[in-house]
Amino acid sequence: MLEQLFKLKENKTTVRTEIVAGITTFLTMAYIAFVNPSILAAAKMPFGPVFVATCVAAAVGSLLMAFLANYPIALAPGMGLNAYFAFAVVGGMGFSWQVALGCVFISGVIFFIISVLPLREWIVNAIPKSLKMAIAAGIGLFLALIALKNAGIVVGDKATLVTHGQLTSFPVVMASLGFALIVALEYRRIMGGVIIGILAVTVVAIVTGQQKLEGVFDVPPSIAPVFLQMDLAGAMKIGLVTVVFAFLFVDLFDNTGTLLALAHRGGFMRPDGTVPRLQRALMSDSGAAMIGAALGTSTTTSYIESATGINAGGRTGLTAATVAVLFLLALFLAPLAKSIPEYATAPALLYVACLMTRSLTEVAWDDLTEAAPAVITALSMPFTFSIAEGIAFGFISYVAIKLVTGRWSQIHPAVGILGVLFVIKYLVIG
Repeated sequence: MLEQLFKLKENKTTVRTEIVAGITTFLTMAYIAFVNPSILAAAKMPFGPVFVATCVAAAVGSLLMAFLANYPIALAPGMGLNAYFAFAVVGGMGFSWQVALGCVFISGVIFFIISVLPLREWIVNAIPKSLKMAIAAGIGLFLALIALKNAGIVVGDKATLVTHGQLTSFPVVMASLGFALIVALEYRRIMGGVIIGILAVTVVAIVTGQQKLEGVFDVPPSIAPVFLQMDLAGAMKIGLVTVVFAFLFVDLFDNTGTLLALAHRGGFMRPDGTVPRLQRALMSDSGAAMIGAALGTSTTTSYIESATGINAGGRTGLTAATVAVLFLLALFLAPLAKSIPEYATAPALLYVACLMTRSLTEVAWDDLTEAAPAVITALSMPFTFSIAEGIAFGFISYVAIKLVTGRWSQIHPAVGILGVLFVIKYLVIG
């Protein structure tokens, strides 16, 4: 049965290799089961139900990728987009988490449509590489700010906007040690370095009496409080067009970039640079985004951590299916997830931020008309505390700079249209 489903012999792999690869991938991305509910709790979403939604969304998304596209790529609620959901859309703009879920669902529907149509390639090819890299880096900087805030390292200040917190406090010290541990483990390529770092800080906090252990194993809590709670009518308000676009835009390019990188790493890419079954993979991703919103979590997307499983020999959807089964088993760890303090997950956020920020190295720094919009894009996200504003400022500045420097011919029609629409948005809506 497995041979028929996943074509193991054709892909020169075995059941054992695929299962080991799946376990490897799961250990490198299992942190999301603890981190995602912690972030969405800032949007006043109930922790237990979101934990269940996170695990189920990861399982469903990974199964879609396994059976539709037959790729060893796992999915789960994406980092960056969950922070945008909680801190920008709900915390900053004041919308309810139900409306935010509606925006995620609508963006998933649009993503699914453009994945089926040739429109996807037109959009992906339209955006200059420097802006794509800057958006990824900007999300990394945004995550870094949240991580430093959750650890207590950065706090608000009326005079200087931000300053450092009490650097000798227990949360700051533990978060710093946790980050150092994660970096050391990842540098030495020790499997599950991120989750080990989170759990190590949590254990120390519990042993020292700084955190209460809620338990380890239990029956999963009910998902009912967040299941099918998205407010689609509220999400269709004109003021939320930018929010929907931000979810769509980031998921589209992040997912496409992740798929291309993983396809190259696994040797799936054809000599001409195309990827077999790419459309099915994108349909899996967009379908997972819709299902995730219905379950009650932020955008579900492909994970670059799948590269660890590919390096371990994963070549088919059986690897992704193994990840799905493990996420379903993780449902019984809800009490442990609830016991993890913010300063234990902060190091994981900061580590992911480091990985995302490195994309700035691919910006065309020798061309100021490319570099300047990239810097504006990346810096705007943490300083405005919004991914959407960073994207908007990036497009507007790119179009404006190309025009005033006489290089208007380099502006792709899609980029020009989006730049004008963002300007209109600020003039009309604010």
